Amino acid sequence: MDEPELFRQGGFRLAQRLFVDGDIRGDERQVARIREFAQVQDRLADDVVAWMAQQPKGRGRELFEEALNGGEATGPLKDFFDQVDAKPCWVDDERLERGAKAITRAGLLGLFPLGDMSLMGGYLASRATKSLVGTGEIEHKATRRLVETAAWWIDVTTPGALKHGGKGYAAALRIRLVHAHVRAAMNRRDDWDYAAWDRPVNQVQTAGTLLLFSLVYVFGTQLLGLRYSARERGDILHLWRYIGWLMGVDDELLPTSEADAWRLLWLLAATEFIPDDDSKRLAKALIQANAAVGEGRGAVGKVLSHVSVAVHSSISRLVLGKTNADFLGLPNDPVAQAAIVAVAGVNFAAETVRRFIPGATALQERIGEAGRRGYVKRLEKIFAPDTTYAQHMRAA
Repeated sequence: MDEPELFRQGGFRLAQRLFVDGDIRGDERQVARIREFAQVQDRLADDVVAWMAQQPKGRGRELFEEALNGGEATGPLKDFFDQVDAKPCWVDDERLERGAKAITRAGLLGLFPLGDMSLMGGYLASRATKSLVGTGEIEHKATRRLVETAAWWIDVTTPGALKHGGKGYAAALRIRLVHAHVRAAMNRRDDWDYAAWDRPVNQVQTAGTLLLFSLVYVFGTQLLGLRYSARERGDILHLWRYIGWLMGVDDELLPTSEADAWRLLWLLAATEFIPDDDSKRLAKALIQANAAVGEGRGAVGKVLSHVSVAVHSSISRLVLGKTNADFLGLPNDPVAQAAIVAVAGVNFAAETVRRFIPGATALQERIGEAGRRGYVKRLEKIFAPDTTYAQHMRAA
């Protein structure tokens, strides 16, 4: 099969040479199999949302929260929690802990791949963007959604947070329910084009989100100079395999290794990462969210806005490649791109030294954890993000 656009240039072309062992190209039968999952949704979560719609206003969500905190559940809600509470036999708690610590070590640097590579790259998947545009939340409240995505990502990647009843465990299940609410809303629309857009928030799209937050995150932080051992990379993907399972991704679409993840990303790049005008609209909204850092600060704010857009767009361009970046309308700033490459070189040198100094890795994990905690506190003070996602369920 022909190489998909995502792997023809930019960071992913480089990844095939530096980070990928063997041939990750799929064949026609694998493509056909992937496309079958574009018609599959999440029956257990969808049944819960249909059941909630039959309850008095607000009562369904209250019962969900009670069950999430260990309360009794009945009907579809019981079926849902029976499934998620049955921890898969392949989950290794030690690997979850190591994977979370490896992510935590990046500190706030990890937020750059999250927004500039994972979210911006996800907008290239035009069928997935239809639900985002349909809710109106992403385009008109891009800054808040960017903040809440970052807060959710920190919740699920904090060491120990995925334990039963933990903050990350609850966050994964709540966002699964949000997806089900969005699906229900899109399925009620008369203008939803199933032939062109597939089922809304289907299994392929959820698996794609999982890869953007796991594999692309690891690859992205490596491009910015961070270094991981093979075991650390595997542990990060194991962590996200469990998060994906909690979010209702089918077992067949949960990569068991780094090679599996790259092969799945190649197949998604060949079948899903086909941008259109909605991709441009969402990219523009994200650029405007990056510019919002300077709002209300006068002349200094204008400079901050310009620098913010230049830095974030440069990271996206270096990863997604010129063709995709130009299509999305990302500003092209060679000076900012050179600065990003220079900073990556400094990070790489520092990371190389860290690996040989006893105790340096543990210290960096503590520094990264403190930075993430401080960031979440600032977000809570400024934006008061809704960690129950109730407003998004209502919006859907």
